[in-house]
Amino acid sequence: MKLCFILNPRSGRNARRPWLTGHIREFIAARGLDATLVTTTGPQHATALASAALAAGCTRVIAVGGDGTMNEIAQALLYSPAALGLVPCGSGNGLALHLGIPTQLNEALALAADPAARIAAIDTGAANGRPFFNAMGCGFDAEISRRFNRLTRRGLAAYARIGLSAFRSRRSEWVVIHGAGQTKALLTLLVAVANSDQYGNHACIAPGARVDDGQLDLVAVRPVGFASAVPLIARLFLGKFSSSPGVFRLRSARFLIVRSGPGLLHTDGETHETGALVEVKVHPRSLRLIVPVHSRVSNADPVPAPDFALPFP
Repeated sequence: MKLCFILNPRSGRNARRPWLTGHIREFIAARGLDATLVTTTGPQHATALASAALAAGCTRVIAVGGDGTMNEIAQALLYSPAALGLVPCGSGNGLALHLGIPTQLNEALALAADPAARIAAIDTGAANGRPFFNAMGCGFDAEISRRFNRLTRRGLAAYARIGLSAFRSRRSEWVVIHGAGQTKALLTLLVAVANSDQYGNHACIAPGARVDDGQLDLVAVRPVGFASAVPLIARLFLGKFSSSPGVFRLRSARFLIVRSGPGLLHTDGETHETGALVEVKVHPRSLRLIVPVHSRVSNADPVPAPDFALPFP
């Protein structure tokens, strides 16, 4: 079993851990692993490093970072025989929390390197061709992601401050949503499409969502004021968001979101400018991932990339 650990030194908690590189090297040596450790230097570098690891014959590629690092590495592993391991070090760690992956450093390292660890295959998504593995969104949450990514110090408190600031200058947008045989026109604050049940930090945007059901969960939130936002946020952390007034939810393998004009979207917290049409689709069980025995995801082997298309209006 050949492993490659890919460390993002600027991701979340890693920026405050100058000792982490040495710690991982000691872990590799103590376990006698056939493993390398490489470090990212900028955007998209993790994808290139993961591709190189695959070419070198690695059967496991371990992301030591946050959701953005996970996204970049997973892009290279789609439909490959290699498995992704997660050592969550970011601010949200939504996919890791959904799957029950330990957030404690040594426990996560041990799981990723365990030759007997359980390997599952999970669904992945794409928004206008951009892969995502936990969630994507446009509107208010994309704006929060844009502001959050500019910070040098992150965390839940920083996210809350950014969210409050963005809420004061929020804008609503008319969208038309096509999916599951329905067409719905809505005035929205945000539209998110989730693969797992949460953004991160146990903020459950799509309670009950699964990463192995061949479906994605669209959640649209209508405009709210401060008075309505407080109970809505509470429901987000209590697992009752979908039943909130002003929340529209739809489950499908594919969506077409028609916005009033071009704008920002995020994929796993990384932001991109895109056009008015946003096509979102699922790729069932397209990524192999190391998970704990008790994880809610089902065991399965990846399926070949689909060569069919689902009709849209």
